[in-house]
Amino acid sequence: MSKSNFPELIQSSTPVLIDFYATWCGPCKSFSPILQSFKDQMGEKVRIVKIDIDKNQKIASQLGIMSVPTVHLYQNGELKWSASGVQPVSELTKQVAKLTN
Repeated sequence: MSKSNFPELIQSSTPVLIDFYATWCGPCKSFSPILQSFKDQMGEKVRIVKIDIDKNQKIASQLGIMSVPTVHLYQNGELKWSASGVQPVSELTKQVAKLTN
């Protein structure tokens, strides 16, 4: 992930859910199977990208990521929703449904 391809990544009509995480973060580890379940349910309706904040400090800093896990939902280059902490599948589904219905 580089700063130059981040705008390209989020410039999609398909919603892009970005999970900002860290390898040392306990809640991030518990969020991983939730994200997998969400992806299994949603299929092609959403793209999920994981960004390690320790390996991508510039992007995390520019976006104001203060805690992990933090999720951002983008569509057509715009931030549509953001939340910190582990999110349930139901909340993730609800937010993506707002963009795809």
